[in-house]
Amino acid sequence: MNSLFDLTGKTALVTGAARGLGFSYAVGLASAGASIILSDINQDALDSAVNELINRGYPAKGYLIDVSKEEQIIDAFNQMDSDHIQVDIVINNAGIQHRQPLVELALKDWQRVLDIHLTGTFLVSREAAKRMIKNKTGGKFINICSLTSEQARATVAPYTAAKGGIKMLTKSMAAEWGKHNIQANGIGPGYILTDMNTDLIKDEKFNSWVINSNPAERWGKPDELIGTAIYLSSAASNYVNGQIIYVDGGWLAVL
Repeated sequence: MNSLFDLTGKTALVTGAARGLGFSYAVGLASAGASIILSDINQDALDSAVNELINRGYPAKGYLIDVSKEEQIIDAFNQMDSDHIQVDIVINNAGIQHRQPLVELALKDWQRVLDIHLTGTFLVSREAAKRMIKNKTGGKFINICSLTSEQARATVAPYTAAKGGIKMLTKSMAAEWGKHNIQANGIGPGYILTDMNTDLIKDEKFNSWVINSNPAERWGKPDELIGTAIYLSSAASNYVNGQIIYVDGGWLAVL
């Protein structure tokens, strides 16, 4: 592997990593040489994901974390300190979706989406950055944004607000932590073939809209995000900070 993209000796924490895109990011960074720390809220799924990585020959460890719970995040990082783990790369991937018209949306549902996406990204990043700054190690943050960081769609207002917030949080992280050799950037996936999108993929009208409105004329595949994740985790992006890279087949370019 080109040394610019070699992650050997680095440790990457991926949140929401037991399945879906989170697990894909974990496998991708592991293939580039990183040791992987997976976190998730489901212990069985987390254990299975860790074992899958180990069975593939990659070093991996798991921590049970609900990113909407500040105390769980702090406890997990304290445990990592005790385990002599220094996190060099963070992929803030944990997230949920809630589809409902705004006028019918309950505050608890709005809050839950923002707590997991936006506040969770802040809390995990804060704890990791404290240690990077104290230990003078530098580091990389990759915050998972969305096409809805730029454009809205009906019935997903909490998700849209959260992803728009993550875009600006990423820029704030870059502004404050750049002097510590910490880069914070985002990936904005387009419409990707994932479990979260199963209902949309099965919806003939929506599926047709995605294909016909995208220059690539198809959905994206999870592994098509891995190259960008490796780039933003590696020395190749050391002077890239506060940017969002949209991996969307050109969708935003033609709106």
